[in-house]
Amino acid sequence: MPIRHSKGTATVKWVKRIVLGLVVVFAAFYLITRPEDAANAVQGAVDAVFNAGNSIITFFTSLAS
Repeated sequence: MPIRHSKGTATVKWVKRIVLGLVVVFAAFYLITRPEDAANAVQGAVDAVFNAGNSIITFFTSLAS
């Protein structure tokens, strides 16, 4: 039996595509106009992920001890 999508679901998909497109355009604009700030933002995000990973490893190491 095929799944039927409502009109609301199609609208949500279009809204998601538009928002994603706007985010990509903004990121490209930010990268082109302020490359040093963009690099700092990416470095900060990478550092945050790295620190979170280290915190999780520390937690499980302490839990195992």
